[in-house]
Amino acid sequence: MREVVLVGAGGMGRAWMDVIERRPDLRVSAVVDVSVAAAQAAARERGWDVPCVATVAEAFATVEPPSMLLNVTIPEAHRGVSEAALHAGVPVLSEKPVTPTVADALALAAVSERLGVLLATSQSRRHLAGLRAFRDAVAAYGGAAQLDAAFFQNPRFGGFRDEMDSPLLIDMAIHTFDQARYVLGSEPASVYCEEFSPPWSWYRGGAAAQAIFRFADGARFAYSGSWCADGLTTSWNGAWRASAAAGSVEWDGEQAVRAQDAHGAARTLRPVEQAEGLDAALAEFLQALDGGPTPSGEIHANIWSLAMVEASVASARSGAPVLLDDVFARAAETCVTEARSNGDDATADLVASWGGAPPR
Repeated sequence: MREVVLVGAGGMGRAWMDVIERRPDLRVSAVVDVSVAAAQAAARERGWDVPCVATVAEAFATVEPPSMLLNVTIPEAHRGVSEAALHAGVPVLSEKPVTPTVADALALAAVSERLGVLLATSQSRRHLAGLRAFRDAVAAYGGAAQLDAAFFQNPRFGGFRDEMDSPLLIDMAIHTFDQARYVLGSEPASVYCEEFSPPWSWYRGGAAAQAIFRFADGARFAYSGSWCADGLTTSWNGAWRASAAAGSVEWDGEQAVRAQDAHGAARTLRPVEQAEGLDAALAEFLQALDGGPTPSGEIHANIWSLAMVEASVASARSGAPVLLDDVFARAAETCVTEARSNGDDATADLVASWGGAPPR
């Protein structure tokens, strides 16, 4: 039986509690939240008699060292929580984004590497049967040279998203960007992005965006999205089309995958049933703890999805294309300066040795 410390007892924390309860090999040993009352309420709902405390340090002082920590806090708290666990030798599975900035993510990647303790992000929308069927069909046709994703939804969240500067790009687009990396099997080199809001938008910041990424292998990925699109909404996974040398493939973001080559009729592909979403992300992480493959969301790899967001925002602000190399170089400089000012020369030296994106 593996013991799990769960940090964050809000809506997503409760969703993760449901996932853990479906695993007979896992048990939550402590629930952590800045609101101890919220942690107690969440534990009580499930009949759990476990310590409920306000900090990770309190949890580690109260229970036996756990097998892993689930970081389901707000993004601004992600680095502090994950860093505390890594220094305690506890592997971390974190909600996205792994940190709000690439500079912070570089620092965490360095800590994870130096200490030899696993840190991965749960990019749950990468773990979808339809997406895997889409990716496999694209690969069978020789790989996409042109990939398009349309995301049009109309949520009335209220609260902090309504006041964010870039709600779509910062809070949601990382899912689609991460899926594009998964489908293409390559890393982005540059992006040109325009961010805006239609006149009827109920968001203060830019709720719509269009971006074109150039990938290292020459493929182009075009993203068109909106969070204020009433009518004919897409799946929350978007609607996708890929053009490859041997044919084209479409995915509706759910189950429907259609493929057609130059000479045949269009055919519908049936995705293989499998664990999806949070359940699959957790299973992948646990397999790694058992000596299996490195999780797809391991921080050295996942940082590229975060960098796509940061580069898109930078392009939208400047009105010019942005190189991913420049994003990593600026982030590394910021990270090294901060680490040295805090007396953390080990982190500074490692990040400086990378010269940008961390090696994998």
